[in-house]
Order: sequence, then C-alpha cells, then structure tokens
Amino acid sequence: MNLNLANKVAIVTGASRGIGRSIAEVLSQEGMRLVLAARSGDLLEEAAKCCNAEAIIFAADLRDEDAPQKLVALAMEKFGRIDLLVNNVGATQRGDFLQLTEEDWRDGFALKFYCAVRCSRAAWPHLVNTQGSIVNIVGVGGRTGSAEFAIGGAVNAALLNLTKVLADRGIKDGVRVNAINPGAIATNRLETRINKLATEGGMTVEAASSQLAGHLGVRRFGEPAEIAAVVAFLASNQAAYCQGAILDVDGGQTKTL
Repeated sequence: MNLNLANKVAIVTGASRGIGRSIAEVLSQEGMRLVLAARSGDLLEEAAKCCNAEAIIFAADLRDEDAPQKLVALAMEKFGRIDLLVNNVGATQRGDFLQLTEEDWRDGFALKFYCAVRCSRAAWPHLVNTQGSIVNIVGVGGRTGSAEFAIGGAVNAALLNLTKVLADRGIKDGVRVNAINPGAIATNRLETRINKLATEGGMTVEAASSQLAGHLGVRRFGEPAEIAAVVAFLASNQAAYCQGAILDVDGGQTKTL
C-alpha cells in the first residue's frame, strides 16, 4: 500500500532506541524526511544511519522547557515544513505508590506529558499549514490501573485526554491527532523487566518471559515494528477520518471498553 508520505517531514521524539527508532526506520522507508530527538547523540547517529531517507538529529533533554521549541525550529530551518509529530519520548518509574517520591512524580510528568504538550504547541502552527498530524505513543496503563504503575498510569491517562483535547481543536484547524497504546513490546525496557523477574523468582529468563506474558494475558510480546506500522498508517491519508482515535496495539491485553 502506498501511503503517499514521500518527501513529507516528521519529528520523532524518543527516537534513539526501541519503539521510537523503529518508527523512524519505518517512516523513512515510506520516504519521509526525519528529525530525530533524544538525549543520546551517539544512539541518534546510529538510528539516523539506519534510515532510508534524510534524517537529522537533535540531541537534548526534552524535559528542558526550551528544548521542544528548539527542536521544532531546527525542523523548520532544515526542511521548511512539518507534516507529522510523533510524541514518543518518556519512561516512568514503576513501584509501590507509597514508596514513590515527589521527584519520581515530577520526572514522570516532565518528560512524557509536558514534553508532548510543549512539542505539540510549538509544532501546531506548522502542522496547520501542512494539514498534518500528531501521533501520541502512550500506553495501555492509561486505560487500566495497576498498583505498581501509579505514575505511568496517571501520565498516560493525562496524555490520552490531551489527545482528545488536541483532536477537538484539530477539527477546526485541520490537524489530525490520534494516539496509540502499546502493550508489552519487545524493547530493552521489557527485557530489563523480564530479567528482574527472573532474578527475583530464581527462574530462567525464558520462564520469566512466559510467566509475564501469561500474567498480562497475551500470547506473545509485540514488536516495535508493529507499533511503527500503525504510526505510518495514522500519518497517511488512509487514516483521514481518524480524529481523536485511541488504538490499543497490545495483543488483547486491554479487556475493558
């Protein structure tokens, strides 16, 4: 399927590894020119080299209040347009609610939620000009609460609501805003979680992986490319009537409506 994304421009945050890097690679295969953002310049350089289309990097801590505006300014300086913003950056601290600190909470919202707010606000006028789109990479924890995922669940729920807010504004301005809720995706973060489970339970990594999949109620873990394919679809005219959509790409983990 030709998604007609060639020569359009996308900003992808959290692009140095995992889901973000896969998104960059898939969008580049569709011919999109890219601005890749994350903290690690070295990892971003590696990601850019794996892209099939032109890709430049922006190495910065996107928790800094001025960084999103500088990111958008770089995209405009280099390419003169922005057609897609993928808000993907951000990880949150797991743990017992009573043990999580004020700093843990501040950091969780600072990177994932406020970065998305600031990037969206900075990019919005340019997306209006191109009738472009935003795709927020959120997470199933925003729909289903979990005792060990208090910060992540709260941040994700806020980002899902922001998706609806921006989509409502986008009806008037011609900007489509949608979200993807990944489930358990085979990234370094999931590998770390499985290894911790194996160590704590005195079992093999394979047994821990199987146990976690069973606990989550899925047959297998997802692949980053499966999330990236949905991003490409939502960015294309094939999804022209998707506005404020929240897509659970989680192997059936989410059981609620």
